[in-house]
Amino acid sequence: MAHRSLSVLAGLAVSLIVCAPAAAQPTSTVMVPMRDSVALATDVYLPPGPGPFPVVLIRTPYDKNGALDIGNGLRDAGVATVAQDLRGRFASQGVDCVFLCDGDGALKDGYDTLAWIHAQPWCNGRVVSWGGSALGIVQYMAAPTQPPGLAAMFVMVGTPNVYQDAFYQHGAFRQSLLEGWLQAQGSAFFLDVLAQHPLDDGFYDSAQTASRYGSVDVPAIHVGGWFDIFDQGTIDAFVGYQHHGANGAKGKQKLVMGPWTHAGVGGTQQGELTFPAQAAQPPVSIDDLQVRWLSYYLGLQPSSAEVDAIPTVQYYVMGAVDEAGAPGNEWRTATDWPVPAAPVRMYLQPGGTLAEDCPPALGGASTYTYDPTNPTPTHGGANLVLPAGPQDQRTIEARSDVLTFSTPPLAQPIEVTGQVRAHLLVDTHALDTDLAVRLTDVYPDGRSILILDGIQRLGYRHGPTALEPVPAGQVIEAVVDLWSTSIVFAAGHRIRISVTSSNAPRFWANPNDGTTYRGPSVPTPATVSVHHEASAASYLEIPAPQRDPASVVICDSPAQDAGAEAAADAADDASPADVGGPDAIVQDAIAQDSAPVDDASMHGPAGDGAESGCGCTIPARPSRGGWHGLAIAGSAALLRRRRR
Repeated sequence: MAHRSLSVLAGLAVSLIVCAPAAAQPTSTVMVPMRDSVALATDVYLPPGPGPFPVVLIRTPYDKNGALDIGNGLRDAGVATVAQDLRGRFASQGVDCVFLCDGDGALKDGYDTLAWIHAQPWCNGRVVSWGGSALGIVQYMAAPTQPPGLAAMFVMVGTPNVYQDAFYQHGAFRQSLLEGWLQAQGSAFFLDVLAQHPLDDGFYDSAQTASRYGSVDVPAIHVGGWFDIFDQGTIDAFVGYQHHGANGAKGKQKLVMGPWTHAGVGGTQQGELTFPAQAAQPPVSIDDLQVRWLSYYLGLQPSSAEVDAIPTVQYYVMGAVDEAGAPGNEWRTATDWPVPAAPVRMYLQPGGTLAEDCPPALGGASTYTYDPTNPTPTHGGANLVLPAGPQDQRTIEARSDVLTFSTPPLAQPIEVTGQVRAHLLVDTHALDTDLAVRLTDVYPDGRSILILDGIQRLGYRHGPTALEPVPAGQVIEAVVDLWSTSIVFAAGHRIRISVTSSNAPRFWANPNDGTTYRGPSVPTPATVSVHHEASAASYLEIPAPQRDPASVVICDSPAQDAGAEAAADAADDASPADVGGPDAIVQDAIAQDSAPVDDASMHGPAGDGAESGCGCTIPARPSRGGWHGLAIAGSAALLRRRRR
């Protein structure tokens, strides 16, 4: 996918290539042994001269050969580049572990690679890791291992907690993301692994790093998007490192959150909306961030002044996109995240309304029946292989198995900035089902534009370590985490949530019989009642920065199945986010997460039936995905200019 700043960045890349040294290939390709003797193919690009040099590290599942221009360009800046195929990918040995071998487990490929670099005579001891999406996730996996030489990280659209953000989001299997991405990468065998481990049973510990934020001791820049597949993961990493990291990390993090999808970072067209031109880049642009960050942490710029001048948080506040003078549609800066906000409660009311008033004593419940053989389809949202971003939900809301609750047209704008949750009091006679909630901005012309969506499998309402049956007919509370956003709902607009039990194939359609992904199931319809009465008051919780916390209306409602609230609190503890253009080159790299397999010759050398060392066995070899370079190519040209 092309980015609007392609021409500018292409010019930078061309100038970089023209000015690069005569060498057009890596200085060397080394098979670097990991602790289990599996060797990973690693290209080393060294500048001319005796060295030693600072190093940029790029670890990728998308073919290290894509770093050729980057390596050659950084040579001219006096920086070495190390580009490595991950385990089981392309020229590397072993089996694709899908991030489980990159963290603090029995295998530590990220640590071992950095230790090898640090020991080389051409390395001066300064290494900065870089990359987005999968290339960012592997950075998050390695960070808690405190690898030698790692001076800083630059991460875009990644997550430090793979099980909860990428695999099973609050118990719901992320079907389209995982099936689409793994099949495209030739690693569909891992779907069987995921099916065998639906619970957070310890198997994924090496890829769940929230409990080890305190071991991270490096500065990092975290770049994400409000419609990204890892929206909350990016924020959790920033807050976790910033507040709970070791001395080298605490207070030294930077966060950028734009109005972007996973493949739309730095663009203005997102889903069905076109944001204003200023939405493309924060006040300190992503290119400028890279130059400042790399210049300082690679030791090319001795003063930290330009890094210190970067705002701690840059975030885009969305607004109505086609209404002149509408509030929002602007970048803001902050010294921390989350920004102070009142936890306003909007209560579900009889008749499908949403208001801050407590529901009536005899408000009753609204009921729908969900049929797993006819699930509510996905239409936009935080997707990778499906159409993504803000899209009109009216066709979804018109279904008989979807409940909607809307405010009247707003008399005054309402800003929502932070993490949004729906606290739903429900009952069902099904053994299990999901609650899928969408938050939309309803325009005066009737469009219901998706802002956030979330899901909670009721069987996981006490946490992801056990799948528990739902007590038949008993009112229970489920807290549905919709992740985070920043938007001003304009006057005349309405705030709406829809409630149903599916959002497929974004999430695997729950058969309601207690089985998990790929298990033998008997799909069974589930009738679900959502309560809106004084004794069981369901509500949407929105963080409103312009409101006084003392004005929040708290309705007395007896706690039901209190473990759901406790599970939400435990999730907060594990994800400290509740404490307190990049250019076309990056865009293309991220878009290639879902590139189709088209060249079976680009397989890693792992044999059939090979054991990964992470508990995964592969029946066939991994295959090629695309990777066409990174934004560092443009930054390399700027770095070179600075050295002159």
